[in-house]
Amino acid sequence: MNDDRLPPVAPEVTATLVENLSPRLRKRLDAAVTKLGARPTHRDGDTVTIQVDDETELRLHAPGSVVATAEAITCGCLLAPACVHRAAAACAAPTADPPPDLADRPTGAAPEPASATDPASATDPASSLSSQEVASPAQRAAADALWSAGAAVLEAGIDGAGAVTQSALLRAAHTARIRHLPRAAGAALSVVTLLRAARAGDPSYRTADFVTALAELLGTAHRVGTASGAELDAARGRARRPYSPDGSLRLYGLFTEPVVTDSGHGGVRTWVAGTDGRLFTVGDVAPGGVGRAVGVADRAVRLGDTALTHRELGRAGLAVSGATVSPDGRLGAGKGVKAVTARGAAWTELPLAALWETPPSEQAARALRSTSRYADPDGGGSDLLFLDVELIGAVRESAGTCLLALSDSGIAVRLTVADDDPALAHRDNLMLLAAAPGTRLRIIGRLVPAPHPRLTLLACAHPTGGGTIDLGLDRLRRADLPDPAAPVHPAPPQPGGPGAHSPLYLLERRVEQTVSAGRAALGMLGDVTAETRRIRRAGLPTAAGLLTALCTSAAQRKRDLFGRLLPADTDSFATHWLTAALYTAAVADSLCAAAWEPVREGPAAELSVPDRGPGRAVAQTAQH
Repeated sequence: MNDDRLPPVAPEVTATLVENLSPRLRKRLDAAVTKLGARPTHRDGDTVTIQVDDETELRLHAPGSVVATAEAITCGCLLAPACVHRAAAACAAPTADPPPDLADRPTGAAPEPASATDPASATDPASSLSSQEVASPAQRAAADALWSAGAAVLEAGIDGAGAVTQSALLRAAHTARIRHLPRAAGAALSVVTLLRAARAGDPSYRTADFVTALAELLGTAHRVGTASGAELDAARGRARRPYSPDGSLRLYGLFTEPVVTDSGHGGVRTWVAGTDGRLFTVGDVAPGGVGRAVGVADRAVRLGDTALTHRELGRAGLAVSGATVSPDGRLGAGKGVKAVTARGAAWTELPLAALWETPPSEQAARALRSTSRYADPDGGGSDLLFLDVELIGAVRESAGTCLLALSDSGIAVRLTVADDDPALAHRDNLMLLAAAPGTRLRIIGRLVPAPHPRLTLLACAHPTGGGTIDLGLDRLRRADLPDPAAPVHPAPPQPGGPGAHSPLYLLERRVEQTVSAGRAALGMLGDVTAETRRIRRAGLPTAAGLLTALCTSAAQRKRDLFGRLLPADTDSFATHWLTAALYTAAVADSLCAAAWEPVREGPAAELSVPDRGPGRAVAQTAQH
């Protein structure tokens, strides 16, 4: 049985079924989930049947495609309804959650139905709480429950965080949602989803993603209990991103990119710019995978009365009245929105040309504010960079081949493909461009946070003439490239920067090791003096101190008067781990930003990024 063949189950349903099990059956729950996963299933309308054995059937009734009550899961065994099978089925099924907006998210994000309507008139339940200076007692209690559930995951590690631990997270998430804490609730559901993926051996699982989700959960839960005013509003989050009126807009097309998700959804996102340089998007994403992504590019844009396709809009213009815009720049398509086709602008003409005039370092800093692992979900902003570059040639990496280019400010940038699917044009186009060293191009790319300048290449000006190329959809030919020219730089510059050889990974790997194996595994490391000495030599004394404190906290166990080990202090260890996780993310962002600074001459260019600024501030804040 494959999880994606089961209907999603509401978090509170799974939590209720697990909580109602006897202690004896809870011990058998993980084994029951595994056993149930090997049994055949059959779907008949809204009902999915699992053949538990030759004589017993388990049914999940999902009207509206979601199992919304505990009574909707029934079992024919003699112990029902108090059997382990009902809880096991709920734990094996995906967790139901309102589908997030996808049309303006990078490839690989969670799906959004194409039929989603413009929520301009939707109200956010949390908005009525925005006048509160501090969280209510109920919200603080919900945040405490989330913290405890997250700390339990950290204590056990992925291998030990079975269905019972996940159930506690789901219950805490449900409580947080009804207490108007959607950001923390969403983080808890993400932790559960990643836990299940890790335990099932899903090849798409990445430990770094799990670290981010768990730190987001713990950090948000902590902030709810301590923050006030605007910071509390950010910690609460929004159940839905509201659209706000934006009057009349004159928009100019930039490019169109394909969107393909791991869940089988596909479509496109078209980027446009306003006269003031603000970036907006119009998207169309629905089930269909890469095939739909290619086909939708030639369908009409769903915005007003325009007959433009997405490809055409990427090179034309729009005049929009009654516009509504989400915080992340997605244009609403409500009934009150009117749009007609207008003249576009070349990338070398105003207002678009101004996008390339901003220094790369400022563009990278802006992009980091939206791509940071713990950025405010409602913070808005764009992760795109606009550069003029000279192509240098192909560079081999462990993950494949990328294209090295030199920006006009002297920064060596690695350009990678946004999606390796052969049905898309990304990889073929990049390899053709790599065969044309010395070519000068105006490009658009998406920032990839790294200690060296790195972008996924999305669009470029035509190498030999006017017009632009959507590198995921349009296919270049050799005839489109200029005659090969000798590169200006016979010895290609290698991407570097202050963090190119930073030992920050020594702390990062211990943070990741904790979520994989739990506190006990970290506590058995023993002496980490050699690692902390190396970190200090690189000018990162705060990182060294955090590593020492983390390992010490993991190994610390007190005994009672009879010499028996007392329960571990999970709260203290979770605080140390959260501090280290937030610190490494903040320093990584600082190193990424520093790598985009203009090339410096002389000895100063060899200096490391100092252990100060946001990294130290995060460490101090978390410790308090």
